Amino acid sequence: MSNRLKNEISPYLLQHAENPVDWFPWGDEAFEKAKAEDKPIFLSIGYSTCHWCHVMAHESFESEEIAGILNRDFVSIKVDREQRPDIDSVYMSVCQALTGSGGWPMSIFMSADKKPFFAGTYFPPHSRYGSPGFADILSVIAKLWRTDREKLIRSADEIINEAKEQNAGQADDGSNNLPEKAARLLSYSFDKVNGGFGSAPKFPTPHNLLFLMLYAVQNDRPDIQQMAEKTLLQMRKGGIFDHIGGGFSRYSTDKYFLVPHFEKMLYDNALLIMAYSTAYHLTKNEIYLDTARKTADYILREMTAPDGGFYSAQDADSDGVEGKYYTFTYDEIIRVLGRERGERFAGVFDITESGNFEGTNIPNLLKSNDLQTDFSEEIGMLYAYRKERTHLHLDDKILLSWNSLTIAALCMLYRACGDNKYLNAAEKAQKFIADKMTNGLQLFLSCRDGRRSEGAFLDDYAFYIAALIELYHSTLKADYLQAASALCDEAQKRFADSSGGYYLCESSELFMNPKGTYDGAVPSGNSALAYDFVRLYHITDDSRYRTLAEKQIDYLSSRTSGVPMGNCLFLTAKLLYDSPPTHITVAAKSDDEPNEIRERLPFFADISVRLNSNEYPLINGRTTYYICKGRKCLPPRNDF
Repeated sequence: MSNRLKNEISPYLLQHAENPVDWFPWGDEAFEKAKAEDKPIFLSIGYSTCHWCHVMAHESFESEEIAGILNRDFVSIKVDREQRPDIDSVYMSVCQALTGSGGWPMSIFMSADKKPFFAGTYFPPHSRYGSPGFADILSVIAKLWRTDREKLIRSADEIINEAKEQNAGQADDGSNNLPEKAARLLSYSFDKVNGGFGSAPKFPTPHNLLFLMLYAVQNDRPDIQQMAEKTLLQMRKGGIFDHIGGGFSRYSTDKYFLVPHFEKMLYDNALLIMAYSTAYHLTKNEIYLDTARKTADYILREMTAPDGGFYSAQDADSDGVEGKYYTFTYDEIIRVLGRERGERFAGVFDITESGNFEGTNIPNLLKSNDLQTDFSEEIGMLYAYRKERTHLHLDDKILLSWNSLTIAALCMLYRACGDNKYLNAAEKAQKFIADKMTNGLQLFLSCRDGRRSEGAFLDDYAFYIAALIELYHSTLKADYLQAASALCDEAQKRFADSSGGYYLCESSELFMNPKGTYDGAVPSGNSALAYDFVRLYHITDDSRYRTLAEKQIDYLSSRTSGVPMGNCLFLTAKLLYDSPPTHITVAAKSDDEPNEIRERLPFFADISVRLNSNEYPLINGRTTYYICKGRKCLPPRNDF
């Protein structure tokens, strides 16, 4: 029998529509029921491709025993973190304040007025290995609610005060050299042997690598560049990269980048395309371009809707087994490829009879010195075979913020390689957003099956502005720049805090409005907006954006000095503000004249087009290029 989630748009909520738990979506009905029946609320937050969400769902939410306890003693609410980042952000801060860590599934217990008094992540159904069981936790909390409610409410008030203090942040003068400090701290944790930073698990954090590459170029630090390159190469060689179908998994569970957590997220792959494209631009090493292209081709092949939007994620599990889709036995390789070709492939890609992962094999090149070996035919055969062997769950909702990152990434890749298919895909996705996910200057967070969510958040505006800036740089179409400028003004109206920084929401129904600055798996909206302001100032030379950039840089600097390596997109924006890239002003009679530069767009430069400008006169009556590098300008010329 279906519950109240059956009519929801979220794939995650729909996964739980047949649970025996009497789930409610987030909304007034659930909170009114909790008040009327004097019950506490159990809030479960996750997303559709989360492995441990699946485990807890199977063990607990499909259990008649546990569903009986929840339905009797609680009102249960299910939230998709990707569709309600405001709810996720607030209660994640609660979970971190209470437990010192966070993650998904997130399990929150709270009163009907949304005050949390207990939090955790995954719980096994019954106590084992020293971990409390979910059934036991439910029984204890239900008893306390009846017998010692005042203690729970006092606990909730203390938790809320702690979360509010963390959200406010601790400001300081921000006078330290933050980029240098961040580069130094990252170098301390760099794994010189295996690449990456720290020990297992290892996350790609490509925005950190982008920062390191820019810092290395600006400061002539080949040692810093080497950290980024070593990491990029090891990730390409490792099992975190899908050598059969392209694209990257979420993170590596070991220090070698061999065994991934197999889910694939759109945002990871978008950010990694940016990092590999940048590395190619700096080094001309073809393996970086090859990796960026294979990752983009994976998105275009498997993660793109017919009308151009990009899907959100693919699951780690197939047939209830994590990684089953991606792994092969030695015998499978021989059977699909034949003995001679199979043995050759197995020798290069570390495929053995004993296996390198739980008795089976993750194809990888960690033991190979040749990354350019041509196995394209064999890879095609294995790709076709595994698609028939089993399948992956696809989270097919289209998220504005992640689509924006992908558009920006495809634009960067286009400028690196000149292949129009990437620019065409970026422009088609932007048209989808303009047609389906905007209403004037109002953006909408997500879209699925023709239904779009209500409203959007800071991250949606900040990332979409960045996408429009990248589209402008890749096409020199003024419409993109004008749209970016208009949305910047709109973000000011909707999210700005007069004391500095930007709130996640226009207004919050919760006990605080998050104002995050930390760059996690995805950079923060505050960091992205700093980047937007800097780029718009350098393109337009508009003093409004200089003022906004300086204010945002000052605000973030004052909240970053303790952990600057956790704010690398902001630090990238700061580096660009302090040392702008080459600026090219194209003076022309009409908008269709600067064809030469359109065919040879620089990978990273600030470009503005001026039509019939007295300030930038034409030389010889022809399109003229005014180029400035650093703090000096070159003589104007007709030949770009």
